Amino acid sequence: MSSSDVVRHASGAQPGRAGGASRAVTRTISDDPLGGTVRRTVLPTGLRVLTEAIPAMRSVSFGIWVAVGSRDETRPQAGAAHFLEHLLFKGTHKRTALEISSEIEAVGGETNAFTTKEYTCYYARVLDEDLPLAIDVMCDAVADSVLEPADVETERGVILEEIAMHDDEPGDEVHDLFARAVYGDHPLGRLISGTEETVTPMTRRQIQGFYRRRYTAPQIVVAAAGNLDHATVVRLVRQALRGTPLDADPAEPGPHRSATPAVRTRPATVLVEPKETEQAHVILGCPGIDRVDERRFALGVLNNVLGGGMSSRLFQEIRERRGLAYSVYSYASQYADSGLFAVYAGCAPGKVDEVLQLTRTELARVAADGLTEAEVARGKGMSKGSFVLGLEDTGSRMSRLAKGELLYGDLMPVDELLARVDAVTVAEVNTLAAELLSRPMSLAVVGPFGEHDFTG
Repeated sequence: MSSSDVVRHASGAQPGRAGGASRAVTRTISDDPLGGTVRRTVLPTGLRVLTEAIPAMRSVSFGIWVAVGSRDETRPQAGAAHFLEHLLFKGTHKRTALEISSEIEAVGGETNAFTTKEYTCYYARVLDEDLPLAIDVMCDAVADSVLEPADVETERGVILEEIAMHDDEPGDEVHDLFARAVYGDHPLGRLISGTEETVTPMTRRQIQGFYRRRYTAPQIVVAAAGNLDHATVVRLVRQALRGTPLDADPAEPGPHRSATPAVRTRPATVLVEPKETEQAHVILGCPGIDRVDERRFALGVLNNVLGGGMSSRLFQEIRERRGLAYSVYSYASQYADSGLFAVYAGCAPGKVDEVLQLTRTELARVAADGLTEAEVARGKGMSKGSFVLGLEDTGSRMSRLAKGELLYGDLMPVDELLARVDAVTVAEVNTLAAELLSRPMSLAVVGPFGEHDFTG
């Protein structure tokens, strides 16, 4: 959703008893030579504020992260979290949609938001001197949105167009089809956007109820990175939230999403979406590991070597040597209690069987024989390099703070993370490969196929 999707609110919010009178608890998390000084404050309401001060920057990225995503919806609610993400930029008691967007754009800043299966994020990037404005605007939008009935109807049309546009992108659609192949009707297997059947009848009352039940202070993490002062950010956040529904009674921060019981996945299956496309889009994969599994560092190395770049085995075999596909890669998705490991390829429909055969052969070869010491060293280098290079802007640093707090309950220092990657052994990677790549594989296909046997 773009920052232009913004507007107005209607009923007066009552200030909560916390109201800024209770003391916040602050501690320094790290003073990292590869980063900045990271501090964390827990407000009396349970809302957490994390900052990373980087004096060399002249910008600041500011984000409000809510521990609510599409997996928190019931089946009739499918798409509510994403619908709400659109609506929160449509206006508050203090600002119209135009005022929200124009105030940030007038100082050269940018705002946006996104919904995932386990959290929602609203963020702004501005010059350091404009951080007070960004905090006031973003906190206002997230905490005190009106959800006017007319705006609900307007955004319903926008979202239905977004769903239709997604259906016209088979390269995106195949990923959703694969999630359904693995998770079935579990919320992890559903579309984040919802479907036409669930979005069309959704009422303002349902969305309002989802908003007020789910967007509570203990479920929210505020994160900022750049040229800033932590105490000032905390003061401005408390000031911006005063008198809103997030200015609530004292509470503890919300618990992290439980990893138990683990999500039950479907037996390996094949799902085909017939569509008249020039390319066939295929994903072959299986259930993976959850995000706190200690093997996640070994999985990163394995993924890099298998399909993580131009030097990877799959890219070299399928594209470079044989020219069968333009795009081919592997990836891992990880959730609190589950995960996926998969290979994607886009190729001419007549070459799909050969591409799948080569993919299966390569996965079986790695499962049986493992990777070499040189490959593991290269995979570790890729992991470390991509992580460190990803810290070159304030947006990625802000995201790292929020995800560490929201998803892991901890922020792993840069040096420790690099050391964990360095500590991965060839034996660990190959043990994981033998176990993971021997699992029964599900297959998702989008392309011009009617009767076609994909079970081989």
